[in-house]
Amino acid sequence: MSSQLAGVWHALEDKVAQGWAPGMVAGIRHGGETEFFATGVRTLGRPEPMRADTPFRIASLSKPIAGALAVSMIADGSLSPDDPADIWLPELAYPRVLTSPGAPLEHTVAAEHDITVRQLLTLTHGLGVSLEDTPLARAVAAAGLLPGARPLPMAPDDYMARIGALPLAHQPGTRWSYHIGSDILSVLIARAGQAPLGDILRERITGPLGMASTGFTGNPAELPTAYEWTTAGPSVFDGPEGMFSRPPGTESLGGGLVSTVPDYMAFLAALADDTLLPPDLRALMTSDQLNDSQKAGLDGMLDPGTSWGWQVSVEPGGRYGWTGGTGTTAYVDPEKDVIGVLFTQRLMSGPDEDFGYFWKPLAAALG
Repeated sequence: MSSQLAGVWHALEDKVAQGWAPGMVAGIRHGGETEFFATGVRTLGRPEPMRADTPFRIASLSKPIAGALAVSMIADGSLSPDDPADIWLPELAYPRVLTSPGAPLEHTVAAEHDITVRQLLTLTHGLGVSLEDTPLARAVAAAGLLPGARPLPMAPDDYMARIGALPLAHQPGTRWSYHIGSDILSVLIARAGQAPLGDILRERITGPLGMASTGFTGNPAELPTAYEWTTAGPSVFDGPEGMFSRPPGTESLGGGLVSTVPDYMAFLAALADDTLLPPDLRALMTSDQLNDSQKAGLDGMLDPGTSWGWQVSVEPGGRYGWTGGTGTTAYVDPEKDVIGVLFTQRLMSGPDEDFGYFWKPLAAALG
């Protein structure tokens, strides 16, 4: 343990000692040196300790990997950002759009443009999480399409049939809406690649980077228990032999991956060092790709000043990364030459929850 990062590791130990979470694992790369740290246990009441290589359900930290996977296919010509998505997803052909986001489902008009690959990358295709109680929001929930920390139970064709049966809330390309575009993009990648998504992921990302512990299922002998915190205390959300110990119905990079901190650090390091993707495309992926009208959808979801690239959040100064609802966070800060990754097993309570107990000590340690 380096003396420079000792304060960060002590902060994590204190957080676990306070009962905030049973355990956590972190990794930091700064100035070319990488350290990992683990504290706590994998399951409350049991002695198995967290290890640096413990696998976690990483939820929406899957999204940056979706972006990189799509970019790798753009780089070799398998995809183009302006390709109509219905080339591979006929369920999205001739979409209908609500006359207003809160309108009854039958009040629609024809879409003015095709849905494109670019719009799925930027989450601007017209359908996503709604913070309002609308007929469309209720229909999305009834169809089992709400984002969450659970894998999609239905098969990909069934998923797309449910998506295709719904109108869009916004005209394609006009407004950012969270998450659903990531699940759709995952099906598109598999169909464009003519192989299961997991196979394409191994061929293009996890295999070349040696991310042997990253995939859509975890070993129940190693998975920690995931918890939701209520006023009564911790409640089990998913056990080691639960949802993530078996294959999902649809392999999705919207939120379906299991990974380890060293694996995810290898992924972010390859992005930061431009060894995974062509530098010009990586720069597009990790820079602001939204116009002002599209950014209206960010309110209530992202911090002021934060925007969206291709499946990744981007901040002024060049910092990029994201968080996951299962209690995970990871960012690259090129200006400060630092990459930080933190995985916990405590589900986030909402978009207002942050990881200041990790990022603030890290900023202090780096001066």
